Amino acid sequence: MYSPCLYIGALLLTGPASSEPQILGCTVTPHVPAPAMRYHREPDFGPGALVRVFLRAGANGGPARSELRFDGHEPMALVGEGEWAWTDMPGDEPYARKPLPPGALTVLTFNTRAPEWAPPRDVTLTAGGTELPLALTEPDVWLEALTFLGPGDDVHPDRMVVHLHNASDGAVRLERARLWLPRDRADWTVLYPGEMLTDLHGFRGDEIIPPGDMGGAVIHTGPLPLTHCALELVVYRESGERATLWANQKIRAEKFDISGGWISSASAPGGASTLLREPFLKTMKRLHINTGHIGPVAGYTDDTSSGSLYDRYPIKYFWALEPIEAFDTEEMLPRIHAAEYMGEPQYGGGQPIAPQEVFEGLRRYRPTRVSSTITLSDASDWRLYAGLSDYPHYDAYRVNAPAADVWWKYERWGEERIRWAAPLETIGDMTRALREMSRPAPIAYWSQGAGGWDSYDGRQRTSPTPEELRLQAYHALAARITSLYWFNLSLNSLTKFPDLMDPITEVGREIRMLDRHYLTGAVYDYHRLMDGDDPDWDLYTIAGPDAGLLFALDLAYGPDYTEKVFRFGEARRAEFVFELPAYLRRPAEIFRVDANGVYPVEWEHTEDGVLIRDRRSEVGIYVASPEPGLAQAIEARRLELVAYEEALGFDPGSDPDDLATLRALKMDSD
Repeated sequence: MYSPCLYIGALLLTGPASSEPQILGCTVTPHVPAPAMRYHREPDFGPGALVRVFLRAGANGGPARSELRFDGHEPMALVGEGEWAWTDMPGDEPYARKPLPPGALTVLTFNTRAPEWAPPRDVTLTAGGTELPLALTEPDVWLEALTFLGPGDDVHPDRMVVHLHNASDGAVRLERARLWLPRDRADWTVLYPGEMLTDLHGFRGDEIIPPGDMGGAVIHTGPLPLTHCALELVVYRESGERATLWANQKIRAEKFDISGGWISSASAPGGASTLLREPFLKTMKRLHINTGHIGPVAGYTDDTSSGSLYDRYPIKYFWALEPIEAFDTEEMLPRIHAAEYMGEPQYGGGQPIAPQEVFEGLRRYRPTRVSSTITLSDASDWRLYAGLSDYPHYDAYRVNAPAADVWWKYERWGEERIRWAAPLETIGDMTRALREMSRPAPIAYWSQGAGGWDSYDGRQRTSPTPEELRLQAYHALAARITSLYWFNLSLNSLTKFPDLMDPITEVGREIRMLDRHYLTGAVYDYHRLMDGDDPDWDLYTIAGPDAGLLFALDLAYGPDYTEKVFRFGEARRAEFVFELPAYLRRPAEIFRVDANGVYPVEWEHTEDGVLIRDRRSEVGIYVASPEPGLAQAIEARRLELVAYEEALGFDPGSDPDDLATLRALKMDSD
């Protein structure tokens, strides 16, 4: 009899190892399309899934990974035959031929692509001389988000926030958790059980998650190593049985980083890097940039002494980090965002890099303490790359820029078709799809900044307008990202489009006001309001342990066919009904926030959440708090950020003299 994936460990509860290998659990994360996207050819979006199998050795040990077979097939044979997109069992890795030590756990990952591997499907896993039945089925309770957090700027987490989605017809209660960790990072596939963690703090003190709802807990772990782990989470079903949920993730202390993109370029006079120019560094900090696509820069990154440029204006590394041993140190880790080794593999210089090749390229980071990432760029087939990197992200720019989708095929404005832009809300479609395919890991997004592109279809402005810039960023933020990368805030771009500096500053300030809630939250609800047949608003709820972020994103915009830019109307009266999870359903206060203040709003309770009445256009950001006082705390944080910006004494977005100073540094090319 086959046990379904996710609940196969329900009766085992990982006690002492049996004499034979056991499958303790399995996760099946279905591929999720972005259905609003339009392409030259409709993608053949097969019903695949990212699968992780949690295999434990018996009391006398277990098989080597190279010995594993799935329905009699070697894993790489299934990749070669096009049935799987990639696997972490290529069979040639140094640890592949080592038998699994007694009682140890290993995680077997594969990403399916052929229809015959679509769930539900029964599989026989042959582990040495043992045949183990495995059923690939989609779960009815799963981990929606798993985020590791550390104290302050510490890179070592000491707690994790877990969000559970309960799609079953009965309540579930969180009971306990355990992390399985390697004893040696070099053998990152061999995991050993830690102590059961019972210091679970259910959101708002409630460990019970009603049917059809979401909830979770903050779990205190003590300081954790930066390595791969398996999370075992035990829940108790209303029906009386216990079940074990699983996740496999690289531990990283999540921070909301904001990148400026490629910000180190030669500047005049003398051709020195822009990162050696204090006016440019002050500009970055005013924009709340703390990360960039930068490598070592002599005179900047190599001098971290007190009072140095780097000490006063630090920017985290976000590139290949080679040689990796020079960066994987206690001193360097706080200065690293992530390692991006392969750029945009879906483009690959004109020929896509196959997912299995991407796995091979990223393998170098697996034994390290550094998280890997790649830039996904084509939503039509990024499902094939699901699960490859530790911290997935994507880029998609919606106005006057190259794109993988076909802009003139969108019917957003009826018979009128445009070639210089795509609907801004497609960013939300893509973010939701990538987030669901990557769950429970956090994701990030490259947003269109001040970078200049060629003119498309006669559009004169080669960068987004302030409104276009803001809405693109918020369609990703509302769908819950945990870092934002602007493309591109180079010296040339900023001085060419100075009207974007204040809007970028405002978005950055708003992120910093609310970053804790992005990091600890998960998307609870998304729905669209219509005005007859026309889209009116996109509404999102990000629910966290102690508050909810509520977003209203304006869809009643349209193209100006003369200037070829998007126009938003005046603020209009609107009623927004937001759904909230049970533990947040009776807020004590709701208020609106933006970069310039915290504001009261008219609101009332509904059966499943709240109704807010307001006059808005573009973006409405609201906070629902079950305890009074959060509005004052967020306003205090806002004032701190404003004081920080003013203390820099440099404002090229508003002061003509400061802009002239910045332009004096202008380089010859981007």
